[in-house]
Amino acid sequence: MTPDRYGKQDFIKSSPHFFRLIYGALLIFLVLALCGGVLLPAPLLGPADPGNPPNPAKSAWFLLWIQELVSYSTVLIYPALATGLLFLLLPWLPLHRHAWRASWLPRGQLAVNIITLAVFSLIIILTCVAAYLRGPQWSFVTPF
Repeated sequence: MTPDRYGKQDFIKSSPHFFRLIYGALLIFLVLALCGGVLLPAPLLGPADPGNPPNPAKSAWFLLWIQELVSYSTVLIYPALATGLLFLLLPWLPLHRHAWRASWLPRGQLAVNIITLAVFSLIIILTCVAAYLRGPQWSFVTPF
């Protein structure tokens, strides 16, 4: 079958087949997010005292990768902002012809897939380093 010639019998209704997958994925995500919120508490402190600054505190777990990044150099906030802009533009980046059917990691979008997976991996690594390998005064410590 070619992309130009398809009939009504070639389609499957989205409801209920597709939406069952979406609802299942949403439920799994919500359970994981709630468990993460309970098991990984945000290190919130009391009101700030300008006369007695505390030991550099860690950010909330979802911002730790940015804190780790700017601990090397404050200039590194700009690549983080550029990454945010890149992810906002991701839906429009594949400039090739649209696919006539959906697929995971299509060959025509290889560059977008590699960029996305690389950035995601870097964010996970930086978050783990900041969460488990940083101690007082933001010095490296062993996690155990």
